[in-house]
Amino acid sequence: MANRRCRLFHVDAFTRQRFCGNPAIVVLDGDHLSEQEMQTIATEVNCETGFVLEAESGDHDMQVRYFTPRHPASFVGHVTIAAQYVRAKVDGKPTGKLRQRTGAGIVEVEVTEVDNDLRVAITQNPPSLGPTIPDHHRRQVLDALGISSPSLHNDCPLQIMTKGTSRLLIGLRSPDLLNSLKPDFEELTRLTPHVGAEGYFVFALNERGDGTESRMFCPALGIPEDPVSGNAHGMLGVYLVNHGLLQPQEGRVVFEGRQGQWVRRPGSVRVEVESSGKVAQSVRITGDAVILYEAEVQV
Repeated sequence: MANRRCRLFHVDAFTRQRFCGNPAIVVLDGDHLSEQEMQTIATEVNCETGFVLEAESGDHDMQVRYFTPRHPASFVGHVTIAAQYVRAKVDGKPTGKLRQRTGAGIVEVEVTEVDNDLRVAITQNPPSLGPTIPDHHRRQVLDALGISSPSLHNDCPLQIMTKGTSRLLIGLRSPDLLNSLKPDFEELTRLTPHVGAEGYFVFALNERGDGTESRMFCPALGIPEDPVSGNAHGMLGVYLVNHGLLQPQEGRVVFEGRQGQWVRRPGSVRVEVESSGKVAQSVRITGDAVILYEAEVQV
């Protein structure tokens, strides 16, 4: 039992610059690990971690299991980018499309060669549009984030989106206002079960209207401020189309989401939404990655 070993990689996702983007741990050769052992590794490295596993049936080509330092997760966007990058880069897996099983269902992944490196795209069914939150919770959330009502974008309701996990989307009038946020993490954690969202995604359209800047706070998940979230940007794409804030051209919206600069880890996510009018049909998030180091772990 003590002779079992697996390869562990520290990766920064949604960037090609080391120490930027969103950090993730990727573990290869983990098919022999139990769920408890996977959780132990994720807790030890204190980072969202993906375990790359062989397929278990013919409807997918491989699978990834996700763990935060505290508990399992059904799907984590930046860990998926990191896992597929490592799998292709280190093990020499062919580029192209494959089907990856996650706790939130099967997603289509495509790895392409771009500028002498690899880029990973994830296509999935759109997230669910949830309820807008009632006025008393709205006031509590804004107070806990340090947002004044005049700072809100008039066409952006405070609405919950769900894809495996849930986020409350909050739109501001200008990206400049993101710098003035003063999150009270203890209060945001207390509000989480009452609001019904596991995190708070605050965003603004840029002046050109072709991209966004954002910040995300998930203290209830042990992540005070998430550097760059792929899953939340997929939610954002559907939200923007649904509320008419971005207009599809030939049934498609494309924009770049920037995040992470407030925690000194800037990164970007390319988001594509295929839609019929204001109804999203699919969401595709694309990002780069870079490997910081590799280690061997004995379990």
